[in-house]
Amino acid sequence: MGRSRGGLTTKIHAIVDAKGLPIRLALSPGQAHDASLIDELLKGLPQGAMLLGDKAYDADRVRAMQVERGGWANIPPKITRIRSRRSTP
Repeated sequence: MGRSRGGLTTKIHAIVDAKGLPIRLALSPGQAHDASLIDELLKGLPQGAMLLGDKAYDADRVRAMQVERGGWANIPPKITRIRSRRSTP
């Protein structure tokens, strides 16, 4: 558990397959940034996998890591993103 604006909370992060079945789960304290567990979550995934994520995972580091693995990251940009990103297949 961690303390955030909403009180004591825990975040559940999941990697799922194309059918929505969980492959890997991770827990983090509520105040931790969502992308802080991305290294652990992506470990062991097949090369070339597509990463679908929500805006909380919009970070250049996350996108670069997925490209290095031969994959593609489909993550909408945060509204606060200053530098536009180019689309990479």
